Amino acid sequence: MDQVEFSKKIDEIITKKPLSGIISIRSRDKVVYEKAFGYSDRGNKLENEMDTRFGIASGTKFLTALAIGKLIEADKLSLLSKLHECIPHQFPNYSPEVTIGNLLNHTSGIPDYYDEEKMTDFDHFALNVPTYELKNLEDYLPTFPDEPMKFSPGERFSYCNGGYILLGLVIEAITGVSYQEYVTREILEPIGMSRSGFFWLNKLPEKTALGYLGDATNWRTNIYNLPIVGGSDGGVFTTARDLSVLWKAFFDGQILSKELVEMYARPSVKADSEGENVYYGYGLWIHEGESNNREVYILGGDAGVSFRSTFNRAQHLQTTIISNTTNGVWEVLKDIDAALGDLRKPPV
Repeated sequence: MDQVEFSKKIDEIITKKPLSGIISIRSRDKVVYEKAFGYSDRGNKLENEMDTRFGIASGTKFLTALAIGKLIEADKLSLLSKLHECIPHQFPNYSPEVTIGNLLNHTSGIPDYYDEEKMTDFDHFALNVPTYELKNLEDYLPTFPDEPMKFSPGERFSYCNGGYILLGLVIEAITGVSYQEYVTREILEPIGMSRSGFFWLNKLPEKTALGYLGDATNWRTNIYNLPIVGGSDGGVFTTARDLSVLWKAFFDGQILSKELVEMYARPSVKADSEGENVYYGYGLWIHEGESNNREVYILGGDAGVSFRSTFNRAQHLQTTIISNTTNGVWEVLKDIDAALGDLRKPPV
């Protein structure tokens, strides 16, 4: 399929299932398809553009994992370091055997403050603390449930947002600066993710998409649904270009050593709850396709946010879809994956 025909196919998908957001598909650093759709600000009729900044929710966890990786390489901790030895906070219900590695790959077994296994509706989920009070990572601790461990550390996979809040607290305890400052200084700025950052929802910079709940006629923004500023389990804002920069910098060894890159991008645990052939590495989801065709990806979903960015190493194929609506990406994802077809197959 040539590029014109492929572009037409993607356009037809979006015509049938309108998307508010962006699609960026690149093969070997060349643009295959890039287009923006819908509005970044519905009230003022401002359209999304390719350099519009979007929230990516849990896609932020990859940045947290990279920040931990930098501390590992600086010999400040290891994957086997015990959580209770890294932070001053006490969690009587937690096993003393919970490690940094367990938190990174969601095998800690700790109860989650934002348990997606129990959640059915992002748009109406509420914490016991107002979201506008979640300004610092320690502000999340009162929301952590006083419950026993779900299982012994390392026993199985169970996605845990709270585990990544704890990783952020580990970063702050070791570095002496805020999580957001450390990630910005050590990752975003050095590799050139110039339009990315942890922006307060009540003072967003120019060309930043508002997140929307509801439909095209009965909508509201997500400002009362999300923490006022992103933390270590979610909430960074970024662009399609900056994500392309991130993938390249990661696999080129510009952020972490090649040894750690390979470990992060290799399956460490089977994610049985997420479907067949789905695994988790460290901060990365992994799909093992046929003929060793491995695809790594990051995901994010929240009220007014849906996001997936993948990197197929065999084909050097990067696919990013971001929407400033709760379900925008999920409504078109299956069709776009099908349209990618041969582009995702490994060379013979």
